Amino acid sequence: MAVEIPPLVKPSRLRRRGGLWGECLAEFLGTFVLISFGTGVVAVAVAGLPGSGRTSGPTTFFISAGDWLLITWGWAFAVVFGVYVAGGVSGAHINPAVTLAFAVRRKFPWVKVIPYWISQVVGAFVGAALVYGVYHDAINTFDAAMKGPKTHGHTLASFSIFGTFPAPYFHGGNWGPLVDQIVGTAFLVMLVVALIDMRNTAVQANLGPLLIGFVVAAIGMSFGPNAGYAINPARDFGPRLFTYFEGWGDLALPGSLAGAFSDYWWIPIVGPLVGGVIGVLVYDLFIGDVLHIRAQEGELPEVGRTRPED
Repeated sequence: MAVEIPPLVKPSRLRRRGGLWGECLAEFLGTFVLISFGTGVVAVAVAGLPGSGRTSGPTTFFISAGDWLLITWGWAFAVVFGVYVAGGVSGAHINPAVTLAFAVRRKFPWVKVIPYWISQVVGAFVGAALVYGVYHDAINTFDAAMKGPKTHGHTLASFSIFGTFPAPYFHGGNWGPLVDQIVGTAFLVMLVVALIDMRNTAVQANLGPLLIGFVVAAIGMSFGPNAGYAINPARDFGPRLFTYFEGWGDLALPGSLAGAFSDYWWIPIVGPLVGGVIGVLVYDLFIGDVLHIRAQEGELPEVGRTRPED
């Protein structure tokens, strides 16, 4: 049963929200939800559970593959609910790489790209601030108990709650993590456009956000350990900017740790932007163009059949 919900703001002030301004607000809130739940689940794994006495020690985390599944499914649900929140107003890109890919191949207006990007980064920044506000006691306790290199009292492990960095087996090189981000985001965008393409076997009954969450979980399980599977420039840069102001210093910007990696901050930005465009181009080249020509010719062959019956 439909119920009319009166607006909180006077109708005379609502008109400006009907266009780009309203879409930017939706992108802000959707990305805020994404980061609040996404970095929140990492805060639980890294500092919350150890600090609450629910693990074998105050600094014990990631002792098995099952711990990684907590992270991947947590980020999956974060995406699901972020998309459900913003989807009806802005399309819920909540990712600059998606916005760019849609501008390149889905006729998304170029004039909206920068406003969307700004809204996404600000939403990510505020989401990270919320998580820090809720978990700062646990984070500070964790950092105090941790041994090893510290930056203004903070550790790389606590930074991992908010930002990403490359695995040690890259030996500080940039090419491996950059390729990882390109590949991961290419899969993300390719699968997103497949799921929403009504010419294809698109998801019905408003289940698209759930399946997009499954995509993020799959990427995290398959490619996550390489570089933290940011696959979203706003997801990494917004929280990275917040941690820089909160004292993580060089770990956040420029993204350096002596003997491990240096000037890493640009990798989770450039890699996803490139990967997103590649993903949509690959989908259109292999699938979209075939669907287009079939629609033009009025051909509707049985799915899976390679040649007509004799």
